[in-house]
Amino acid sequence: MKQKSPNIVLIMADQLAPQFTGAYGHPLVKTPNMERLAERGMRFDSAYCNSPLCAPSRFSFMSGQLVTRIAAYDNASEFQASIPTFAHYLRLMGYRTCLSGKMHFVGPDQLHGFDERITTDIYPSDYAWTPDWELPDERIDKWYHNMDSVREAGVASATFQIDYDEEVSFFAKRKLFDYARDKTEPFCMVASFIHPHDPYVALQKWWDLYRSDNIDMPKHVLSTEQQDGFSKRLMDGIEASTVAVTEDEIRNARHAYYANTSYFDSKVGEIIDTLEQTGQLDNTIVIVTADHGDMLGERGLWYKMNFFEHSARVPLIMAGPDIANGQQATACSLADILPTMVDIAAMNGSDRPGFLEPIDGHSLIAYATGGSSDHDEAIGEYCAEMTPSPVFMIRRGNYKYIHCDVDPPLLYDLKNDPDEMNNLAAQESHADIAKRFADETKQRWDSEKIRQDVIATQKRRRSVHAAMQKGILPSWDYNPPRDASQEYVRNHMDWTMAAARTRFPPPGE
Repeated sequence: MKQKSPNIVLIMADQLAPQFTGAYGHPLVKTPNMERLAERGMRFDSAYCNSPLCAPSRFSFMSGQLVTRIAAYDNASEFQASIPTFAHYLRLMGYRTCLSGKMHFVGPDQLHGFDERITTDIYPSDYAWTPDWELPDERIDKWYHNMDSVREAGVASATFQIDYDEEVSFFAKRKLFDYARDKTEPFCMVASFIHPHDPYVALQKWWDLYRSDNIDMPKHVLSTEQQDGFSKRLMDGIEASTVAVTEDEIRNARHAYYANTSYFDSKVGEIIDTLEQTGQLDNTIVIVTADHGDMLGERGLWYKMNFFEHSARVPLIMAGPDIANGQQATACSLADILPTMVDIAAMNGSDRPGFLEPIDGHSLIAYATGGSSDHDEAIGEYCAEMTPSPVFMIRRGNYKYIHCDVDPPLLYDLKNDPDEMNNLAAQESHADIAKRFADETKQRWDSEKIRQDVIATQKRRRSVHAAMQKGILPSWDYNPPRDASQEYVRNHMDWTMAAARTRFPPPGE
């Protein structure tokens, strides 16, 4: 008898740096559910986003393609409906697909292959957040990050982010019960949360997990003179170069971030508990990851938008049937998730659909199942605010190389210099390695051509957005369909049948 394809549940955080989790060794931050998942599964220790910003990272993650291939440059770039995603491929392989939570889709297609989307998004779906590379030094105060998130960090009883994540977890858990009641297999659910993304504001319950005097402070804070060119622009863009923050404010921000990381971890636990309660855990591969990290004051930087380790690295943990137990140190990226999911879906011998476009990712299934592979690479591209030109990253083996046409290159030996304090790019001892990376960068990317395309798309989107503000205001924001006439108990139903149909486990089982 043909075995069932495993279900897939992917749980995504927003702006979660693995360095700030107990699952990856932080001595203070409590993430027991991620830790339990890692104890019975595979933890990837060098996983990276492909672009350290929400929407571009997520579009690359869903498509398996780098952002320059699909013009997913910034948080107001349209994710084209014709680009195949892992949801499309899984549907072709017989999966039901569902999204609960954030994916920051921009444009009129708000599904991108998912059968169902059971919540709205938390961020806008139009072109309002389009940068302007012709005025790269101009701050857009309405949506640029600033230091308020650090200065105002603390405790609250409610925030829009808490409201959102409670909704995401509620509908995700209810959908898992629906899948169990209807015996829907196989399925792929993505539950995508906003925490621990700034603002750094936490519920008292999670804040109280930590004592303020135990909060560790940033390991390295660089002066303006010590910063590289791109970091100086970032500090100007987020106003860190002009708005001072106190040690207490930094400590509060990190305290709240740790609290919100534990809050996210509790949501991981709720979803795993629901899978166990519904008898689906043993045939479900659970994946936990994030779209990018958070500098959280390291190097004097905050938030993301750069390729240093705290911003560019993401957690990646897999557990479930046929997944081995261990840690994997070789480099990988979110673009690898699409081919990995296709391989998971083919575990029962199902035919794989041919990829409809070139895929930049590589399947991690060999690593995840305890085998070997020669894939050891993560490629990054940043084409959004606070730079006038594309920024590229190559992480391979022990080395990370970062290039931007307007800045001197950066080269780090992460094995011997994990904090990225020693730029080797101009040192004679690493001249050959730096040259090989520089040559590869020129061969891989036409930076000026990409820059011109970014500017052209920015102009189009700003013009379209300006036009859409006139007259009747259209909206692409997603409204989950809901028919109250078919919910709970209604007069056209036998209430006893409704009670029996929705009870789990069913009576007599």
